Amino acid sequence: MHRWIPLLLALGCTPEADDDSPPDDGTQTATTPTGGAGDLTLESVPSDDPLSAYFSKQVLVFGIPIVATATTPDGKVLHAAGVMAQYLDNDEDGSPDQAVVDAMIDNRALLVMFATETEIEESGLFDDPALWDYWGQDLYGSETNPANGFDASLEEVLHLIQTAGYASIWPDDLGVEGTTTLTEAMDLARGGHFEDMPQQYPESAWYHYDDRTCDYACMAVEYFYWGLTTHLGAQSDRCEEIDREWELCTPELLESGDPALHALLTDPEFGLPTILPDGDYRSR
Repeated sequence: MHRWIPLLLALGCTPEADDDSPPDDGTQTATTPTGGAGDLTLESVPSDDPLSAYFSKQVLVFGIPIVATATTPDGKVLHAAGVMAQYLDNDEDGSPDQAVVDAMIDNRALLVMFATETEIEESGLFDDPALWDYWGQDLYGSETNPANGFDASLEEVLHLIQTAGYASIWPDDLGVEGTTTLTEAMDLARGGHFEDMPQQYPESAWYHYDDRTCDYACMAVEYFYWGLTTHLGAQSDRCEEIDREWELCTPELLESGDPALHALLTDPEFGLPTILPDGDYRSR
């Protein structure tokens, strides 16, 4: 099923990221291998794997591959792997949410890392039909745990986990297609049901994503990201920076301002993360 390209194009990078700046070597962010199911170690992409035409190294996070180009710093790749591991094994006890992991593996979830946005655009990846069977999401080294700026791995990794994992297991609640508990909450947050971005959002809206290339499902993916990372405290220091898209920047504002989304994110049935990843995964 051709899932790969729409995700890459719609959910590429955070607007504030400087995607073409040279990435640092990332050595200060490298995750220490911890053993067990969550052992995060870099290895070479096998030469007989079609992915080797683009990527030289990979990390398997509970069996889910993160592949990267030779120019993407090792520390950036390991940091992204740590973020994924912490989302999936939020208490770091060495046992991930196996249902989510299994769904992602079944859907052939794949995180691809390039050093910069320019590198992915010049790679020819989008023209290779051999890769269209993957459920893909991209992340750039330049936007991953930067020295100054927001860590975009918190967003891009979550996009992949939600679309290939959560939405697959709970389509009626966490799905992004059609009418779901998530999209009904989003319609309230946007001030109405808009299949496409309106010319102007109602004044009552607190979620007003403004990328016209982002369709309704894409809007729901972004809405889930804003909600969960706000609930985990990632946006509290970014209120003025993000209010063009998202006004409820603190956990308290989310709970009071968007009770429908807050109830969904805290429903114990889904077991969503309660601790914000920092990329330093250390399973016990």
